[in-house]
Amino acid sequence: MAGLEFFGWAVVEGGVQAFGQADALEQLGCGSENGTWRNFYLMGALELRHGSVGTPTFMVAPDLLAVLPLDQLCDALAIRVDGPRSWDADITVRWKLSDGEPLTLRLRSGVLSHAMGTGRAAGAPDVEICLTVAEVRAVLLGVVAPADLAARPGVESTWDVGKLTELLGHLSDPDPHFAIVTP
Repeated sequence: MAGLEFFGWAVVEGGVQAFGQADALEQLGCGSENGTWRNFYLMGALELRHGSVGTPTFMVAPDLLAVLPLDQLCDALAIRVDGPRSWDADITVRWKLSDGEPLTLRLRSGVLSHAMGTGRAAGAPDVEICLTVAEVRAVLLGVVAPADLAARPGVESTWDVGKLTELLGHLSDPDPHFAIVTP
């Protein structure tokens, strides 16, 4: 895309410049050997000519998320953070897992990071929650609400449900109709 900025974005969608850029992207796509770039260029040309076409598949398959290891599940959740809305948030939640090592989630400056264990990288938590891996997974995937989990017998209820609810409230569903080429 670096060579296509000279077309600019001054003309409204469907204008002469948009079709000129679409032609350039189509030529780049036809000449590209790499499948990733070929698809990128040709999809960009299609978007400029006909508008956003969206994605015909599920963005996140629940059965896939259910079997991911916790650290990979946290990575998958990190891309769902609404960065601008959570810019001022600073929330740290530590999960003390009865059947594994502790997991710390930290939302700060619009970024969700995680650390396994209790080293310096984990930091001091706002809330510590003692659960099993299955219960943590259920909360993170939205199967169980934090308030419902706190009311369950056998779960330590000394933690602040509000902090966990606030952290989960900063996650948003991905938009399958995002624009590839247009700003």
